[in-house]
Amino acid sequence: PNQFMSAEGVISANAEMHKGESARMSSFVGAIAIADLVKTTLGPKGMDKILQSVSDPNNIRITITNDGATILKAVPVENPAAKVLVDIAKVQDDTVGDGTTSVTVLCGELLREAEFLVNQRIHPMTIMAGWRSAVAIARKALEQAAVDHGSDPVLFREDLVNIARTTLSSKLLHVEKDHFAELAVDAVLRLKGSGNLDYIQVIKKPGESLRDSFLEEGFVLNKSFGIGQPRRVENAKILIANTPMDTDKIKIYGSRVKVDSMLKVAEIEEAEKNKMRTKCRKIVDHGISCFINRQLIYNFPEQIFTEAGVISIEHADFDGIERLAAVTGGEIASTFDRPDLVSLGECSLIDEIMVGEDRLIRFSGCKAGTACSIILRGASSHLLDEAERSLHDALCVLTETVKETRVVCGGGCMEMLMASAIDRQIPLTAGKAALAMEAFSRALRQLPTIIADNGGYDSSELVTQLRAAHSRGESSMGLDMASGQVACMQRLGIRESFKSKLQVLVSAAEAAEMILRVDDIIKCAPRAREQ
Repeated sequence: PNQFMSAEGVISANAEMHKGESARMSSFVGAIAIADLVKTTLGPKGMDKILQSVSDPNNIRITITNDGATILKAVPVENPAAKVLVDIAKVQDDTVGDGTTSVTVLCGELLREAEFLVNQRIHPMTIMAGWRSAVAIARKALEQAAVDHGSDPVLFREDLVNIARTTLSSKLLHVEKDHFAELAVDAVLRLKGSGNLDYIQVIKKPGESLRDSFLEEGFVLNKSFGIGQPRRVENAKILIANTPMDTDKIKIYGSRVKVDSMLKVAEIEEAEKNKMRTKCRKIVDHGISCFINRQLIYNFPEQIFTEAGVISIEHADFDGIERLAAVTGGEIASTFDRPDLVSLGECSLIDEIMVGEDRLIRFSGCKAGTACSIILRGASSHLLDEAERSLHDALCVLTETVKETRVVCGGGCMEMLMASAIDRQIPLTAGKAALAMEAFSRALRQLPTIIADNGGYDSSELVTQLRAAHSRGESSMGLDMASGQVACMQRLGIRESFKSKLQVLVSAAEAAEMILRVDDIIKCAPRAREQ
């Protein structure tokens, strides 16, 4: 057909076109391959991947992770259907933070089941109709199983700790999951429901062990005070600025200033100094005790600030001053002619703390009392990077759970519950749509199967036991991966966010449906360069 179409002049000779069965198979193969890539990272016994960047042979960067979104972002993908899976993992990461591997694997398993159905000559539209019915049943079962302790602070905190422990159990931090779960919950509850993760700063410092990581109330800046300035200021008024504090250079390329004596050079230098003195005096006249600048502060203005008794902190990068402005209640200023229009930041204490070998600046008692910093310690930079990703996932899930307070059981329990609910409706459904619903149920049951396989357990034995338990009405039963048995998830405290589970179900079904709809793939030819 390609040659025929080209001969007709409809499609350029350089373009490619896959039709019907060929296009659908190409989509299925690409999407399932991506799902199989991250499948082994699922669950508490999942394995890690090493991602190696080879763009620069002299500077080979590696990332060690088992976070689905991080892996898929790094994998260069040609297949269009595979790109859809990468995209849903990114959306899951952005909206909920956790469940990125689950959503990819579920979508892959749905497409694997769809491949069998299509080969049996069942039309894609019939499959989609069955899937939609299955999603509606699964969603209803999930909502009925959800528990809401939002009105009870003690039980809700316990739920949050359990969710954090469950999230971290499949990450690098699983060894110290109790310690980090408490850190994450304390940090999120300080936000008082705002959900703004900018107020939680994560600072990575190599050295010691993960166990030595701690939560520091207030804001910690990885910078140092100017020379000869006080190391402790109480009831500080802070001016946060983004302004050049070097001498004004003539910024015209190739310009020259000709003088006929050294005296004239001295006059130019003195004029520059006077200009800087005036600027520094304007800054000091704001009645401040601390000046923080995004850009460098040269020695001369630093000396002026020291003489005026104002502490100065230079090169607080853009991320640093944005967060500082948020937590201290100040505004970032660039001009200093109208002190009455500038909002100063406030905090009760600025002092220096030691972390390992390094000195950091701590801002305590900030105007927005929600700020805190988590200091991560660990043996290597790769370990700290993965620890930060794991902690970020936990913080994202917790902030979403604070907004949507319903929780459900983890450990494959909800997947089995939803599959059982669908199974009960299949005998009541007439037509080929029932086959699609059965396929959806099998795909859901694949998640606990993969979790068990990754732990090295007999998945057939465990999943059939789990299915039997749910058939008996024991709806809180799931997989205990520590002992390799079926156990009660409520008793073990294995909890997951309702929003995360719902997002996994809906996103995977929608993405699989989108890929199943494809019957043609047209690869456009690149535009020819004009001579």
